[in-house]
Amino acid sequence: MPDKSVEELDQLEQRIEGLLEWCEQLREENRALRESLEQLNAERARLQEKHEAAQSQIEAMIGRLKAMEQ
Repeated sequence: MPDKSVEELDQLEQRIEGLLEWCEQLREENRALRESLEQLNAERARLQEKHEAAQSQIEAMIGRLKAMEQ
C-alpha cells in the first residue's frame, strides 16, 4: 500500500508540474498577444490619420476643381 501512495504522489507531482509549465506558457503567450495587440492598435491609429489626411486632400482638390469650373 505505501508504494501505491508514493506512486500516486509522484503522479500528482508530475501533473502539478505539467500544469505549472502550461500556466507559464499561457502567461507568455498572453504577454505576446497583448504586445501584438498594442502594436496593431498603434498601426491602426497611424493608418486612420493617413486616411483622414488623404481624405482632406481629396476634398480640397475637389473644391479647387469645382472652383475652376465656375
